[in-house]
Amino acid sequence: MANTGTRTLRLLSLLQTHRYWQGTELAERLGVSVRTLRRDIDRLRELGYPVEAQRGVDGGYQLAAGAALPPLVIDDEEAVALAVGLQTAAQGAVEGIAESSVRVLAKVAQVMPARLRHRVEALRTMTVPAGWDGQTGTGVDPGVLTAVALACRDSERLRITYTSADGRRTERHVEPHRLVRLGRRWYLVAYDLTRHDWRSFRVDRLIEPESTGTRFRPRELPAADAADFVRAGLDNLPRPYRVEALVDAPASVARERIGRWCTVEEVDAGQCRIRMTTHSLDWPIMSLGVLGADFRVIEPPELLDRIHDWGARFQRA
Repeated sequence: MANTGTRTLRLLSLLQTHRYWQGTELAERLGVSVRTLRRDIDRLRELGYPVEAQRGVDGGYQLAAGAALPPLVIDDEEAVALAVGLQTAAQGAVEGIAESSVRVLAKVAQVMPARLRHRVEALRTMTVPAGWDGQTGTGVDPGVLTAVALACRDSERLRITYTSADGRRTERHVEPHRLVRLGRRWYLVAYDLTRHDWRSFRVDRLIEPESTGTRFRPRELPAADAADFVRAGLDNLPRPYRVEALVDAPASVARERIGRWCTVEEVDAGQCRIRMTTHSLDWPIMSLGVLGADFRVIEPPELLDRIHDWGARFQRA
């Protein structure tokens, strides 16, 4: 018979695999008596697991829903599936859960055996996630996201190689603060010890972040939060196109569908004005198309030419 700790983990794993276990069958699977099984069940309850019992000849046990999520016991196959699923969610496959997926992925990766990490990496490299707009994800290595997330959580300094927009590579020594996802990109907000100032870094331009193992006391961020800091920096960047259009749709509809990528102003109950800055005119066309409403382009004139080009190709199709 296994020791008490090992047996308790085994019992918890079995309870999580079936909704209901007969007491005699569960005791047999564990190789213990029914009396010992009852003591192990009581031990799980003391640890906070809500185990319900049904008395009688066919009595048994089941793990009920509790007030809080207890620690889960999962096998190797489930761990690999969990990590791959979290990597997919971190790439933005499901709206609104990318940042929480990165936090959970960091926790899973920290305790995952090397043999399982290799399997996860093999699955990731052989899978090409495709978005509705033809983009293949955010271009961010989940391993980089995980390493940065752990450094943010543990307040550990990082050494990174960063590639700027013009292709130059520089070595940086930073104190990571937060990861922020805006639109389809991830950003690291950090205090740059090389430049002695706060910076935001596009995570897809980071190469092999290396934890130094040196802890630091977090500094006060000069913004309301990390997302505001990133937005302020992006607003100051030169953009080639400023887009403005009047849309025959309520502002609430526009905000719900494309509000993440533009500013929406209400004109009246049935019309709104949208504004955005962008490097590509294709993205505004896709955004306006998603609204499913008539619109009039205010600026720039180049956007009209691009729309006419799209329209001609659609007609030929």
